[in-house]
Amino acid sequence: MAEGHTITVEQGTEHVRVVHRGEVLAESRRPVVLRETGCPVRYYLPPEDVRTDLLTPSENHTYCPFKGTASYWSAPGSPDLVWAYPDPKPDVAEIKDHFCFYEVEVVG
Repeated sequence: MAEGHTITVEQGTEHVRVVHRGEVLAESRRPVVLRETGCPVRYYLPPEDVRTDLLTPSENHTYCPFKGTASYWSAPGSPDLVWAYPDPKPDVAEIKDHFCFYEVEVVG
């Protein structure tokens, strides 16, 4: 980690829902919660809780020096809406193959 940069990963119990254009793309009560310096809290959802049938793999990939290489998926009219780390760095191994969306709703 760079000096002053931290990442914590923990098993969450929040009820997380992803609605895109009126359709529920994901809903989970078992998110992996990632907190990273300078970034919003991110909820990584298990693949069983994501409507992968509504997503199409993208050709896009990005690299994070702290998490590894991310792969992306798109929804109709929304490119690269969701990402996952198929082979994350060891410090964040818990997010492996979990899906993360830019906008989520945390239900009380």
